[in-house]
Amino acid sequence: MHIAEGYLPPWHAVAWGAASAPFVVHGVRALTREVRDHPESTLLLGASGAFTFVLSALKIPSVTGSCSHPTGTGLGAVLFRPPVMAVLGTITLLFQALLLAHGGLTTLGANVFSMAVVGPWAGYGAYRLLRRLGAPLMAAVFAGAFTADLSTYCVTSVQLALAFPDPASGIAGSLAKFGGIFAVTQIPLAVSEGILTVLVLRLLSQAGTSELVRLGVLTAAAGRKKEQEAAR
Repeated sequence: MHIAEGYLPPWHAVAWGAASAPFVVHGVRALTREVRDHPESTLLLGASGAFTFVLSALKIPSVTGSCSHPTGTGLGAVLFRPPVMAVLGTITLLFQALLLAHGGLTTLGANVFSMAVVGPWAGYGAYRLLRRLGAPLMAAVFAGAFTADLSTYCVTSVQLALAFPDPASGIAGSLAKFGGIFAVTQIPLAVSEGILTVLVLRLLSQAGTSELVRLGVLTAAAGRKKEQEAAR
C-alpha cells in the first residue's frame, strides 16, 4: 500500500497531504485528551501503534510504485476510535519512510489518507454496524480489521489511477488494473489480518478486561464474566 517516494506527481502529493492534515490535527487532540484523562491507557496505545508498525512493515511486492501488506489499523480503530489511529498511523508511516525506506516523505500525505484515515474509519464503521446488528464481538472485530485493510488498498488504487490514467481507458481502466493486481495479494492478507486481530483482542480481553470495558469494547457484564473466568 505504501506509495514509494517520488512516485506521485507533485500536485497530487500536495493535495493528498492537505486532505489528510485535518484528520491528523483532530487526531492529535483526541490522543492528547485520551492520555490526559486516562494515563493508564498509554500501554495499550503503544501496543496498538506497535501492532500497526509491525504488520504494515511486512511488505509484499504488488505493482510498480507500491506494495501489499497488512495494515494493522483495525485493532486501534476498535479500541480507541479512528481519530487516534490517524495519529498512530501517521507516526508509523513517518518512521517507516525515514528508517525503512518504506513509503516516502513526498507520498506521506497519500499514504496517511489511505492507511491512517480511510482504513480506520471504514473498519470502525463495519465493526460498529455489526455490533448494532447483534453480531458477536469477535465477528465484528474480524470485519473491522478486514475492512480497514481492504479499504486502504481500494483508496491506494484510486490514488494511483488518478495519478496515472490509462492512455486508452482513462482513470476507470487504470483503476481496474491497479485494483485487480492488488486483489490477488490483498484479499488473503485482509483475511489473515482479521484472524490475527481477533486473536490479539482475545488476549487483551483476558489481560486488560477493565480497560476494554472502559473503552466500550466489552460490556460490564462481559467484563465481569472474563474476570470470573480468570479467577478460576
